[in-house]
Amino acid sequence: MRNLLLIDDDERLAESLRQYFARFDLALQSETHPLQGIELIKRADFDLVVLDVMLPEIDGFETCRRIRQFSEIPIVMLTARGEVMDRVVGLELGADDYLARIQNIFRRGKNAQPDHLYRLGELSVDLDKKQLTRDGIEIAITATEYELLRLLLQNQQRVLSRDEIMQALRGIDTDIYSRAIDVLVSRLRQKLRRPELIRTVRGQGYQLVNR
Repeated sequence: MRNLLLIDDDERLAESLRQYFARFDLALQSETHPLQGIELIKRADFDLVVLDVMLPEIDGFETCRRIRQFSEIPIVMLTARGEVMDRVVGLELGADDYLARIQNIFRRGKNAQPDHLYRLGELSVDLDKKQLTRDGIEIAITATEYELLRLLLQNQQRVLSRDEIMQALRGIDTDIYSRAIDVLVSRLRQKLRRPELIRTVRGQGYQLVNR
């Protein structure tokens, strides 16, 4: 189990993230005061720090600078105080944003792969370039197909329901509806030429399985 430290003065956020991350074998400890958090990092063994920018005593940037004076521990900065933080407290989809970032950091540390690149056998996905390639040759996909692929890649640890996918894609395709998700998944499977990558979980939704 990975051990994380959250430095944030919002206790609601701490409890919300603690319960959520526990489902993914991530143990979260929290500290509301940055100076005490810094001392805790010196004494305990953490794998990663989740650090808010808006903090009492000293802000997150200064806290990060002081941590870097004695440790190279990975740090995820929480910079969006409004919309994203509300989603973290109220919706699991918000917590997923941070879960994906944290797991990308651990993945990068394990195999030195940039966190915007994903390998699926002969397939490669570059999230920065919004590009899908097979053996170096680009595969043409629509914006909606790309966003579905990105969503599945960043949530490989769980099954995404049709409703979750539909809500995430509505900003891309205003005509998206529940049954259209099945058609969209089918089209993406055809372009990937590896239908087993996207697993159908009956009655629940879809999950990307990269083996």
